[in-house]
Amino acid sequence: MNFVNRHFPDRGVTDRVSPGPAVSRHQKWPLRYDSVEYVALCADIATILFASVASTLLHQAKNGQAAGDLSAATGLALVSAAYLVCVLKAQGLYQPVELLALRNQIRAVCMAWTSLLLFIWAVSGFAVRPESSQQAAPLFAVLGLGLLMAERWGVKALLGRGLSGRKFAETNIVLISDQPLSKNAGLSEALAMHGYCVKGRFSLPPMGFGPVCRRRLTARVIDYIRSCQLEQVVVEAKPERWHELRALIADLRVLPFPIMFVPVGTPSELLRHHTRSLGSAVCVELQPGPLTRLECATKRMIDIIGAGLGLAILAPLLALAAVAIKLDSPGPIFFRQKRCGFNGRTFLIRKFRTMHVLEDGPVILQAHHADRRVTRVGKWLRRSSFDELPQLLNVLDGSMSLVGPRPHALAHDGEFDKLVRNYAFRRRVRPGLTGWAQIHGCRGATPTASMIEARVQYDLWYIDNWSLRLDLAIVLQTPMEVLRGRNAY
Repeated sequence: MNFVNRHFPDRGVTDRVSPGPAVSRHQKWPLRYDSVEYVALCADIATILFASVASTLLHQAKNGQAAGDLSAATGLALVSAAYLVCVLKAQGLYQPVELLALRNQIRAVCMAWTSLLLFIWAVSGFAVRPESSQQAAPLFAVLGLGLLMAERWGVKALLGRGLSGRKFAETNIVLISDQPLSKNAGLSEALAMHGYCVKGRFSLPPMGFGPVCRRRLTARVIDYIRSCQLEQVVVEAKPERWHELRALIADLRVLPFPIMFVPVGTPSELLRHHTRSLGSAVCVELQPGPLTRLECATKRMIDIIGAGLGLAILAPLLALAAVAIKLDSPGPIFFRQKRCGFNGRTFLIRKFRTMHVLEDGPVILQAHHADRRVTRVGKWLRRSSFDELPQLLNVLDGSMSLVGPRPHALAHDGEFDKLVRNYAFRRRVRPGLTGWAQIHGCRGATPTASMIEARVQYDLWYIDNWSLRLDLAIVLQTPMEVLRGRNAY
């Protein structure tokens, strides 16, 4: 590594290149960090092609057939790979940072692969394919998904090893910075980890430097770059001095290299958020929605199917509960109460009536142990949580979901909002019939602020870590929690 000294008489600062960790050249991989995205994309195509050909050959070997024409398998693989790659590429899931998030990768691959299989199944009735290709399709579906999962795990492991071991091929750069060497250590470490080798470092003068100082700096940078084998220029500075940097970068346009800008300081936090186009303007997404449109559509579809099946299967038991309520005490079968739902909108929640009273006003007393307001049938319904099942109708009409934060009465909602910070964040998703807090025993009354806060923390964790797998786990664990009967009265 070369060392370059640059001195500004009007600043009194000497620019040096700090040596990085000694890593011998034979330990480097013949792959640059910038190429990881394309390598992962090609790996998906090769994996799907292998899965399609292998499934066809395995099917032929199982039936005692000689290896036949693989053109149909190859065609299916190319169509499948094109679909999968386009879907994942559109979501930015081939970027190295995303490849390290294994859970998100597996979830995205499963959803894309499932939609691909549904698409193939939908068009299979219109396409004429060889019989062997049709029979090998189930094996291709299973083998392809399994290999893609294994590939994602391998890519994450190799990428992590490459970053930690600094094994990516070097990209020689020049760094122009307005930060002192002591504050520049973090960027230098990150650059070295990603395979960028800082061959020369130049210091920017203080803010307000004139054109003479700027031209002197650009002349030194250009002279040095033309005498070395370099590939990029990186400028690290505060965004507040952009009007000065713009002139500096204009002078550096004579160089046939890309110029990258690394912002520092408080304004740089804006650039850490995703950007999107809003007509001809570029806007910064300061707070993304908890779920994407595809995730919302998938969750809604599961809610409709699950609530519909639940009502159909439990219809006889629901009818028996309605008759028992009517015979046990005077009053309506159903209890309706205003609750606060998605985005703070109110809705009427449906429950089986379990009390002699129908409270829905500014003051509502929470049910407690041995509450005399509870009817005889109501005790059984509340302990088994069977009184909550009419909320499947709320799930069907879209005011609730199968899984989500449990909604509270409006009187309690306003009270809890004052007691617990970030309580209103629960309204970013639809309330649920069951939730992450409920399977952890957070049921029943909340007489203390600590109990409310614990429930809110579970709800916020669920919102930040939502996945179809998590929803399925909550649904499966809910019956076990109901049988335990914690805090149910």
